[in-house]
Amino acid sequence: MRQHDSSSPRRPRRRLGTTVLVGALATLALGGCASGDLRGDASTGWLPHAVTEGGERVTTLWIGAWIALIAVGLLVIGLTVWCIGAYRRRQDDTELPVQLRYNIPIEILYTVVPMLMIVVFFYYTARDEAALIDTSKKPDVTVNVVGKQWSWDFNYLEDDVHEVGTQAILTGEPGAEETIPTLYLPVGERVEFVLTARDVIHSFWVPAFLQKMDMIPGRVNRFQVVPTEEGQFKGKCAELCGAYHSQMLFNVKVVSRAEYDQHMADLRAADQTGLLNNTLNREALMSGQNVQPGGGN
Repeated sequence: MRQHDSSSPRRPRRRLGTTVLVGALATLALGGCASGDLRGDASTGWLPHAVTEGGERVTTLWIGAWIALIAVGLLVIGLTVWCIGAYRRRQDDTELPVQLRYNIPIEILYTVVPMLMIVVFFYYTARDEAALIDTSKKPDVTVNVVGKQWSWDFNYLEDDVHEVGTQAILTGEPGAEETIPTLYLPVGERVEFVLTARDVIHSFWVPAFLQKMDMIPGRVNRFQVVPTEEGQFKGKCAELCGAYHSQMLFNVKVVSRAEYDQHMADLRAADQTGLLNNTLNREALMSGQNVQPGGGN
């Protein structure tokens, strides 16, 4: 019986250890399933590698916040371990210590310091959020992105051309990316996205931009980016919008100005001139809102 009693408490521990190990392996496996442009590393805080000026701002805020949080966590763990060691029960202790004590300066410190930390976090977050949604600067390119069940239309306002998207057909075979719409952007130039929705709420999201914004029927939302790297990236809807939400995909190509102009010329040659009318929306845009270039209402 003694042998049985001594071994039985270890079983729950072994089960717990096995559960933790399986959970950790599953997390790593799921993390490895992320698409290429979603992967990060320690230098980005495991965020996707940012390809816009705004994305770099987000990465800096994210890493700074984690450094502060880790420092606080280590301090708390260190104090906890020290208290466990310094105030542990001794062999010659014959009675419990006083169970009710207070220290006014320490209690004030424990109240004030967390409040100051929250204020600092709020300041930097509010500062960066204001910069990310600022549309006061004149854009070089304005694109009216129209979300619809379940694809995307792009109006290039300055060039007076458009592109109509169709829903992605995901068969598991190569070539699906060639059937979905592609948004072209010139590298190093300020781009303003004017976001509208034809039917239900969608969300315009390019993970590599580290920024997204909802598209609400009847409203016009805007934000600006400055792409810093050429390449092809993936975009998707980030708001559950119906049965085929997962197939509401698009590509983003950040290219040189010459290649961007060539694509605009190709759209004209394909007779895709003019802009798709937003009166095709189920709900009319609210009074005072439009999709004119320059960011104004």
